[in-house]
Amino acid sequence: MTATLLLTDPLFQRHEPGHGHPESPARLQRILGVLASAPVPGTVMASPRSATDAELASVHTPELLAYLERLSGHQAQIDPDTQVSPDSVDAARLAAGASVQAVEEVMKGRARNAFALVRPPGHHAEPGRAMGFCLFNNVAVAAEAGRRLGAERVLVLDWDVHHGNGTQAAFWGRRDVLYQSVHQYPYYPGTGAAPEVGVGEGEGYTVNIGLPGGNSDADYGMLFEELFLPVAEAYRPQLVLVSAGFDPHQHDPIGGMDLTERGFAAMCSAVKSLAEQVCDGRLVLLLEGGYSLEGLSQSVHACVEVLAGRKDTFPTGPTHTDAKQALNASREALRPYWPML
Repeated sequence: MTATLLLTDPLFQRHEPGHGHPESPARLQRILGVLASAPVPGTVMASPRSATDAELASVHTPELLAYLERLSGHQAQIDPDTQVSPDSVDAARLAAGASVQAVEEVMKGRARNAFALVRPPGHHAEPGRAMGFCLFNNVAVAAEAGRRLGAERVLVLDWDVHHGNGTQAAFWGRRDVLYQSVHQYPYYPGTGAAPEVGVGEGEGYTVNIGLPGGNSDADYGMLFEELFLPVAEAYRPQLVLVSAGFDPHQHDPIGGMDLTERGFAAMCSAVKSLAEQVCDGRLVLLLEGGYSLEGLSQSVHACVEVLAGRKDTFPTGPTHTDAKQALNASREALRPYWPML
C-alpha cells in the first residue's frame, strides 16, 4: 500500500511574522521535533514545489498577486495581524504549492493520503486580500487543483477555531466545492453565522456551525455525526480536504475551545472514514492555526497516526446546550437544501 505523504520544507520556518507573534517558526519546529522523536510507521516525508502563477491565479486576483510579489524580499505590515519578512512570500508560494502537490499525489494514487505541514496558513486569505496571518489561500488553491485533476465535487472541511472567511468567499457561489466549517462565533474574522449558506448556484453548499466557546470533544462529535457527515455523504465528494487548525485545543492561548488530542484524532478518523467510503480514501490535510506548541504538536502527531492507519472515536459524554442550539440553527438554515436534516 502507498504511504501517507508528509510535505514540509525549511523555508516555511524562514517566514517571520514579527517578534512575539503567535504564528511563529517554533510551531513547525515543535511539530517536526515530535514527529522525529516518535516516528509514525507508514509515512514518508518530502519537500514540496512552489505554486505556479496559474495555480495561484485560479483563486486570487491579479492585483493581490502583484501586491504580494512587490513585498517579496521585504519586511512589511499588511494589516495589524499580518506581517511579512523577506522570505515570507516565497514561503507562502511554497505552502500553496505543497497543498497542490499533496492533492496531485493523492489524486494520482501515489500517496494513500497526505498532510501538508506548511506555514503561513491560508484560510483567511480572500481572493483579493491577504489577512489574518494568511497570504495565499492554500486550501482553496488545492481545491482548484483537485477540480482540474477530475474531481467534480470537492469537500473542504475546516475545523480551525476561526472561520475560514477566505475559503468561503472563494466558493460562495459554487456547488463544485462544499465548504463546511465549525468555529468559535462570534469571533475573528466575524463571518461564519449559520444563515451564511452561499448564493446562486452555491446556495446550500456552505455549512457553518458557530459555537460560543468552551466546547468539548463530545460536542464536536455530535456536530460531525448529526450534520457534517450526513451532508458530506449525500454530497459524495471525490476529494476531501481539511483546513486543519489546532487552535480549538484546550491549551491554545488564542482559541476558547476545549478539544484534546483525542478530539482531533477522532475528527481525522471521521473524515478518513468518509473519504474511504465515498472517494477511495482521497484525503489531504493542510496545516492552518494552532498556537499551543504542545497541544499543536501532539494533535498533529495524533492525526498523522490516524492517516497512517490508527482509528479513534469521539469520547462519549454530556454535550453542551449551546452546541445543541448551534447545531439546530445550522440545521434550520440548511434543511431546504439537505432534506435528511
